[in-house]
Amino acid sequence: MKFSLCIGAYPGKDVIYHLEKIKEHGFDGLEYYGWWELGDLKAIAREQERIGVGISAVCTRSFNLIDERQRDVFIDGLKQTIEACRTLGTKSVITQTGQVMDGLPRAFQRKAMVETLKRCAPICEQAGIVLEVEPLNGIVDHQGHFVQYSYEAADIIDQVDNPHVKLVFDVYHQQITEGNVISNATRYSSRINHYHIADNPGRKQPGTGELNYLNILRAIRDTGFDGFVGLECGYTIDTDEAIIQFKRDIAANL
Repeated sequence: MKFSLCIGAYPGKDVIYHLEKIKEHGFDGLEYYGWWELGDLKAIAREQERIGVGISAVCTRSFNLIDERQRDVFIDGLKQTIEACRTLGTKSVITQTGQVMDGLPRAFQRKAMVETLKRCAPICEQAGIVLEVEPLNGIVDHQGHFVQYSYEAADIIDQVDNPHVKLVFDVYHQQITEGNVISNATRYSSRINHYHIADNPGRKQPGTGELNYLNILRAIRDTGFDGFVGLECGYTIDTDEAIIQFKRDIAANL
């Protein structure tokens, strides 16, 4: 597996600083969500080449998959994002599902989501991009988010039935929503393109809470997963020291 950091790991520092730190720590990529904030993408691409690591994931321009009235907006934003990915060499695009729409049956919203993803799939396939749908917890951080549970997320991916539409499995969110992390993180591994990790409670670096990340990451590794695991977390100590501890206590022992 490959490890990535997320923008904001070094508060107040820009994308180039983050990339240089990722290279220094021997990690493999940077998740930079709002790619449209980067400015000159060709200049960023040149800096990536100089440093030797790049942006491994970005986000879509909008996050609403369940409102069919927003489908064209979502697809247009996805196309813009894919053009940015071509310049940056990025292969993963993260999206969320949007908030539950009151007054509409859940089955109707879910059907709209599947149809939107089916229309996105050939666009992503042609570009060599994977669109990653991310379930989020609705208890602490994202009340009202439409898809929260692993089983439902996996079923939606199965209905879309295209390898260019998969999941981000965020261990922090799924621990809050449903627990049973190792079972779910491995059971649905064929539908997962990317993992996010942070400890719970607090969403800080692994090793600060209740999750046994050595066991979790070993189990994920044993499925044959060789993609990105992103540290999407805050830090209770200096970021560099926290990453050193993570590499020493967890990554080195996988």
